[in-house]
Amino acid sequence: MLKHRGFPGRLPGTDFQYIIRRPNPKGVTPITKRERYRDRRPADKRADAGFMKALWECFGDQPFERGNLDAGRLSWLFGREVVAVDDPFDPESYDSLLVIDVDVARRSFPEAFEG
Repeated sequence: MLKHRGFPGRLPGTDFQYIIRRPNPKGVTPITKRERYRDRRPADKRADAGFMKALWECFGDQPFERGNLDAGRLSWLFGREVVAVDDPFDPESYDSLLVIDVDVARRSFPEAFEG
C-alpha cells in the first residue's frame, strides 16, 4: 500500500480522517459511489471540500494511486469529482488509479481551487 507522504491525515480540528495508517487486516474496504444529499451536515460538507483541496494540491490533474487514502472519504467523491482511470476498476485494490475530473470538481467545490 502506497503511503502518500505529505497528505493531511484529517480535516484540521475534526475527526474526519483522510488517510489510513495501515492496511485493513480483514480486507480492503471497497470504494463505492455514495449519494450526497442536500441536507448533509455542514461539517460533512467542509470535510469533502477539505479533502478535495488536499487531493488537488497533492495530485492536480494527474492520475494517482488510491494507496492509503481513506475509502470512506473517497466514496463521497467517487464517480463525480474523482473517477477511475483503470478499466475495469477494482474498488478493492490499494493500487487502483484515480483522477480528479477537474471540471466537475471546480463546480462542486470552487473553494478548493481558490488561491
